[in-house]
Amino acid sequence: MIRFLQPWWLLALLPVLAVAGWYIWRQRQRTVHAMRFTNVALLQTLAPKGLGWRRHVSAVALLLSMLALATAMARPSIDTKVPLERATIILAIDVSLSMQATDVPPNRLAAAQDAASRFTEQLPESYNLGLVSFAKSANVLVSPTKDRATVIQAIAGLQLAEATATGEAVFTALEAIRAVPADGAAGPPPARILLLSDGYRTYGRSIEEAASAAAEANVPVFTIAFGTDQGVVDIGGQMQRVPVDRLSLAGLAEATNGFFYEAATASELRQVYEDIGSSIGHRTAPRDISHWYMAAALLFALAAAGASLLWTSRMP
Repeated sequence: MIRFLQPWWLLALLPVLAVAGWYIWRQRQRTVHAMRFTNVALLQTLAPKGLGWRRHVSAVALLLSMLALATAMARPSIDTKVPLERATIILAIDVSLSMQATDVPPNRLAAAQDAASRFTEQLPESYNLGLVSFAKSANVLVSPTKDRATVIQAIAGLQLAEATATGEAVFTALEAIRAVPADGAAGPPPARILLLSDGYRTYGRSIEEAASAAAEANVPVFTIAFGTDQGVVDIGGQMQRVPVDRLSLAGLAEATNGFFYEAATASELRQVYEDIGSSIGHRTAPRDISHWYMAAALLFALAAAGASLLWTSRMP
């Protein structure tokens, strides 16, 4: 949608419209005076032959040129999404033993690694991206950086471990965000936590405590419940069901003004990452397009001059 940064300059259109009205009035007056001639043969010798509608082309083109220039003075612009230069995203990925379940082929962890790597590749270069893995403890594998290769390599090297410390993952991600250099800016960077998990918290601080800390830091947590309720894993020689804890993850997202997603397949998880990537860390900024109008004005002016020279051998 086009909007104007200096709309008062649109008043410059008024004199252009006045000139257009005057031109139309003059053309009508010319017709009236021409009809007063009683000698048709004499009228034919005085009026230019063969021009017809073409005699208006240069005038219309000149008026369009003036309209474009007057509009350009108001600085027309369009809204564009600009990545925030300090925007920081922390990927927090569950590596508990339940992530080896094969209800999402080849297994939950491998599917999560693939989707997270694609997300990393598609993320704008201006973002800082960090990686946290969590099982019984949460660890910063990659501090927020613009080096995508390092993040992708760390994602590929994720290893399974016992327990699920979902709350600790949020606290660790918040610490990583606070460590982002200020670069001369005031306050913390705009940040989001993307937390993917498939099971229930079994260790560490509670999800409610983590939600309070994230809300206080004004860091929304986007949560992804990954897997199905049919997932099973072999733990200590026994097959155990590993259903997804949707309720807790949804509560975490809601308490921090984030969003909750469900993904039961690898393709759904990729789509979730694409949706998240299009909705975080952007600000809307106007982009001045007045040069488009000035270019149009130049083209119309050239058309006016060309038409006038071609058909009347004089400049308009």
